[in-house]
Amino acid sequence: MKIDKKIIKELTDCLEEFNLTELEYTEKDTKIKVSKNNVSINNQSIPIQNKSTIDDNPKATTSINSGIEITSPIIGTAYHAPEPGAKKFIEVGKKIKKGDTIMIVEAMKTMNHVPSTSDGIVKQILVSDGQPVEFGQVLVVLE
Repeated sequence: MKIDKKIIKELTDCLEEFNLTELEYTEKDTKIKVSKNNVSINNQSIPIQNKSTIDDNPKATTSINSGIEITSPIIGTAYHAPEPGAKKFIEVGKKIKKGDTIMIVEAMKTMNHVPSTSDGIVKQILVSDGQPVEFGQVLVVLE
């Protein structure tokens, strides 16, 4: 069997261009799967699209040093409110209780409420409204 390196190169370029972690291509009886090496989320830098848009709070862009981290349970798109224009679930400085919804992660047209894993005060919100998130990505840090 001869492997077409051109197809693999194109698929690898698509991974980078669309910021994907895995891509699968099937044509007749040929199946090619390309994926990036996954690194523990604790060792990755947190992508911040626009520092001024995260709750308009400059403290929200500081690095994570301590606190309780709440992570995304699934891959999807994070939303800060139940619908556009509605009041946000949480804000920096707000006191929350275990089980309170901190945000919604949409995956395959399903809105998944992300609950707080403990009581605390919101120290940082690390994702923008409408930002794609990965499984295990830190969404919020509590004091």
